[in-house]
Amino acid sequence: MRLNGNKILITGATAGIGEALLHKFLALDNQVIAIGRNELKLKELAQKDKRIIPFTCDISKIDELKELKLFIEEKHPDTNILVNNAGVQCNYHFDEEEQLMDKIEQEIDVNFRAPLQLIALTLPFLKNNDNSAIVNVSSGLGLVPKRQAPVYCGTKAGIHIFSKALRYQLKHTKVFEIIPALVDTQMTAGRGKGKIAPEQLVEEFIVCFKKDKYEVSIGKVKLLKIINRLFPSIAEKIMKNGGE
Repeated sequence: MRLNGNKILITGATAGIGEALLHKFLALDNQVIAIGRNELKLKELAQKDKRIIPFTCDISKIDELKELKLFIEEKHPDTNILVNNAGVQCNYHFDEEEQLMDKIEQEIDVNFRAPLQLIALTLPFLKNNDNSAIVNVSSGLGLVPKRQAPVYCGTKAGIHIFSKALRYQLKHTKVFEIIPALVDTQMTAGRGKGKIAPEQLVEEFIVCFKKDKYEVSIGKVKLLKIINRLFPSIAEKIMKNGGE
């Protein structure tokens, strides 16, 4: 992949991994369409760098995704890279949670349905541009789950398998998957130990992105994949209570 001269759409761009990706891509001389729900933060980011194009959007709502698609189609048809980063994780037990249906819907909508729909909406112009790519952010928990977040784990496993299958289909547009270890973000506040900084994740990803390494395991996920392949029961024991 060419690392400069791109126009990159990033969801969840106002914090955590998304914001770290935004700053790294700007440093590499790209334009970034920053997507998020926090309109104030988006405006603040855009005021700091004219290469940031802000767009307020709740990706869990199909009507807002369609508005985003029209915005890109009409004003930024040269967008060539899509980064599906936005995500939400709720820790709960199915037999104890009172708001079970709402939380299930929220996690599936944000983590799984929205990335697939956004790909479907943007692929017609992504594939017409040079150096085009889709980057999906999954999780090590999509490989080996933990018990507190079954729906989150399920959605990330879905993204993992979907990314593989989509890669088989697409010829012109490359499909990358970032598989992070535990990252120090607002979403993981108070959960687990040994977190990596979003900036560390981004640096590891960019090296692989440049080399067209499509499945990018970050940090301890490299070791987790080896353990899971050789000793799956040990991997499950390690991850089962992760974050508690």
